[in-house]
Amino acid sequence: MAQASSPVRAWIGTILFLFLAPGIVAGFVPWLISGWRRHDWDGAWLVVVIAWIAIAAGVAFLLHSFALFALHQGTPAPVAPTETLVVTGAYRYVRNPMYLAVLTIILGQALLFGSWGLVIYALIALATVVAFVKGYEEPTLTETYGEQYLAYRRNVPGWWPRITPWRG
Repeated sequence: MAQASSPVRAWIGTILFLFLAPGIVAGFVPWLISGWRRHDWDGAWLVVVIAWIAIAAGVAFLLHSFALFALHQGTPAPVAPTETLVVTGAYRYVRNPMYLAVLTIILGQALLFGSWGLVIYALIALATVVAFVKGYEEPTLTETYGEQYLAYRRNVPGWWPRITPWRG
């Protein structure tokens, strides 16, 4: 696998991958499904606030997680990974913050737009991501980083964040 060899290449690759992967999964496809037409919640402003909080939190964690890869001289894309295992920031709490962020963005949109289609899409996306993580990502990370990844995997949950950061 080719490594991103410079900070500039790492940032460019990370930004491109951000638009290509989560941009499509959490932006373009939800737009195709919902048309981004807001649901009229008949004065239930709290639902709208919760939806926007979910979307904003998802975007913030997604951008944070992506930036960590560029800061480690690589990208989240399998074709240009980091040379070191990323276990800083959000990755100290949960192994899959990007996937969780994308799902949070999709579910926030489902709530905002009142779209059962987006709920179903989120479930399909979750199943797809779990299959990818179990079938490709975890075996590849184990092969690449060995005991370092196995120790990380033993101590940091994949899908439900720890309360305290892992300091391994």
